[in-house]
Amino acid sequence: MNQNNILQKKVTPPIAEQQPKILELHGDRRIDKYFWMRNLNNSKVIEYLEAENAYTAAMMQHTEDLQNQIYNEMLDRIQETDLSVPFRKDEYYYYSRTEEGKAYPIHCRKKGSLDTAEEILIDENELAQGHDFFELGVFVISPNHQILAYSFDTTGSEQYVLYFLDLNTHQLYPETIADTYFSFTWANDNQTGYYSKIDDANRPYQLLKHTLGTSPQTDVLIYEEKDDIFHLYLSKTLSQSYILMVLQSSITTEIHYLDANNPQGEFKLIHPRTTGVEYEIDHHNDDFYIVTNHKATNFKLVKTPVSAPFQENWQTIIPHREDVLLLGVSLFANHLVIYERKGGLETARVQNISTGKENSIVFPEPTYEFHEGNNPEFNTKILQFHYTSLITPQSVFDYNMETNDRELKKQTEVLGKYDQTEYQSEWITATAKDGTKIPISIVYKNAIKKDGKNPLLLTGYGAYGCSYQASFSSTRLTLLNRGIVFAIAHVRGGEEMGRKWYEEGKLLHKKNTFADFITCAEYLIAENWTAKDRLVITGASAGGLLVGAVMNMRPDLFKAVVANVPFVDVVTTILDTSLPLSSMEWEEWGNPNDKVYYDYMKSYSPYDNVEIKNYPDLLITAGLNDSRVKYWEPAKWTAKLRELKTDNNILLLKTNMGAGHSGASGRYESLRELAFEDAFILDRLGLGNSSSPI
Repeated sequence: MNQNNILQKKVTPPIAEQQPKILELHGDRRIDKYFWMRNLNNSKVIEYLEAENAYTAAMMQHTEDLQNQIYNEMLDRIQETDLSVPFRKDEYYYYSRTEEGKAYPIHCRKKGSLDTAEEILIDENELAQGHDFFELGVFVISPNHQILAYSFDTTGSEQYVLYFLDLNTHQLYPETIADTYFSFTWANDNQTGYYSKIDDANRPYQLLKHTLGTSPQTDVLIYEEKDDIFHLYLSKTLSQSYILMVLQSSITTEIHYLDANNPQGEFKLIHPRTTGVEYEIDHHNDDFYIVTNHKATNFKLVKTPVSAPFQENWQTIIPHREDVLLLGVSLFANHLVIYERKGGLETARVQNISTGKENSIVFPEPTYEFHEGNNPEFNTKILQFHYTSLITPQSVFDYNMETNDRELKKQTEVLGKYDQTEYQSEWITATAKDGTKIPISIVYKNAIKKDGKNPLLLTGYGAYGCSYQASFSSTRLTLLNRGIVFAIAHVRGGEEMGRKWYEEGKLLHKKNTFADFITCAEYLIAENWTAKDRLVITGASAGGLLVGAVMNMRPDLFKAVVANVPFVDVVTTILDTSLPLSSMEWEEWGNPNDKVYYDYMKSYSPYDNVEIKNYPDLLITAGLNDSRVKYWEPAKWTAKLRELKTDNNILLLKTNMGAGHSGASGRYESLRELAFEDAFILDRLGLGNSSSPI
């Protein structure tokens, strides 16, 4: 009898109380026995969560040495005292740094050159003292570099308090503003700030104007968004000429602009909201440049006069292309940077605005992540960008937009003699039943053989048009060095293969996401990358929905499942418009008040489809203060699985009682959580005693 079976005899899993509640819609009577878990005023809710945590700790007690070993391995790979690549804005160089033993960054600057004395702006470690959780929200320097607007959240609920710091005296202004979103910008007078407030459902819905040094009670309400499916964000053009108020749903955009030199002026409309039409803007001289999907599925670039930005004046600069997704553009004084995705991979073109001469930024690896870095200077020839892959650590480059030369400024050091030539990454494809080729990014240690005996960790997301990036993770080496293959299924619902890829994985096509993931799993088994009893899957949030759904559909296909803050009670949550994001979610999943969507969503919702059958080993995580996926979704799902599953496989729920959607804050506690999950995976694969890398 193994150690786990001994533990299971000694430890009894919690049994959640059942209080049947009938939920009726479209003549469908659903009985939800665990609806009561939504009420935090009921002491039994906390008692249940704590009982589950105690059970999880007991069931994982035999892995504590392994957890500590993994934690130390991860920590030993990190350069604890480190410095970010400084970026220049006017006379200042801004950067952040970390110190050994401190969980959070310290934000600093130097004036004139990097050889001058350091000025500490804020130390997150000091702000975090006395709090179990800390997350910085906005961090915005005024145009004259004398005032810092910053905000932070100390619960994980994403409710931020806004502060203003005088950088000459390093004294705080007396006013603080609560219930703000992480969205703020300065007018060019250095006295006027614009911010967004959240409603009871955590939706940013109001734009307010604040004058430095005055009471927030006198702040001017500029705009209030009444439509629950729209969120309100703020930004500023790189030229620093215009402040933008962005009203956005999942599929529709409306942008208003204000002359940043005239905070007493009024916001003007670029283009009224039209359902399904998205756009974003930037500014150059007398024109706005607009990236839009208006009559362009994969987006196009147009420009229009600032004086008359109406659609009839839009002039096409880059037309729509069937095989290229236009991701966005950045406008500098003399250069236009065009970000695109082709064949699943991100690329960029840099065009001289005056001459039209163009260069491309390309990379040699089969799968990678590439994105723009900190570029606050409008009048510059240097573009900073970040590059990483499954085997290449995070790298920061300065790219000369005139000469096409690039300079590596920093590559994140991986301590412990990491040699990327000992690993290999590939971009492979599996064929779905409808003939669609589903990409898979995969990485493994060179010693791996395709003999069907390899343990493999498969992950995915597939929602909101978010592409799952193939980026490096030093913590992932813990698994790779123990012979585990890591793979990303780039399923429909993301945007890896263009906008159509997203459209084919949402609303009444959502099941394509799940079918694609199952296709990838079956392909990896058929090609001898792994076997059913060696395959673990993991996903977070909407990715938790993904693994929850496929686990219901094909429980036989997986050895174990890790579902982090999983969105699993789809129908009930989206019906409740008092919850954050629910109304906005209708454009992604469908409006369940419509019976067609209700029936379709119910047919795959993980919570609604738990059955009396065997399930894989399962670790579920939650955050008590999670404002995106409420704690009760994973808690209810766990309780229902305990009630109905017929196997003796392990089922664990681990709730962070002081954090939100992203789990623990601070790099050390985050590593502890990762070490716990890795220990669970290794233990379930029978590799708990495997301390020697291959």
